[in-house]
Amino acid sequence: MHSIDAKGRVIIPSKFREHLGYRFIVTKGLDNCLFVYSLDEWANLEAKLKTLPLTSKDARAFSRFFFSGAAECEVDKQGRILIPQSLREYASLNKEVVIIGVSTRVEIWDKQRWYRYNSDENINPDELAEKMAYLGI
Repeated sequence: MHSIDAKGRVIIPSKFREHLGYRFIVTKGLDNCLFVYSLDEWANLEAKLKTLPLTSKDARAFSRFFFSGAAECEVDKQGRILIPQSLREYASLNKEVVIIGVSTRVEIWDKQRWYRYNSDENINPDELAEKMAYLGI
């Protein structure tokens, strides 16, 4: 659990800073959280999204959603980053946040939203495993 201060700064845990570096990209994520990418991973993702057909309405909408909120953040000497107001509003970040690692990215969640999302009523591991089987995982 981490706190977000009145100026919108949050401490990024050192284990994530090691992966992300001291400059990285924060953007609107899915499920109303924020996605955080290292500069290298952001470049990979950007390259993949550039291959989407411009003629696809859904591809254009997703690219706009994803890139329009992107901000480059830099870690200060205390390990904090300043999250732009627009991103704090999008993710409803108020006082307490949860920061989790998810494969090639970090996610920043409002504490209450994370608990609702991650609740037993919302997440059923058996159902998820069955759905993953359809994806070949």
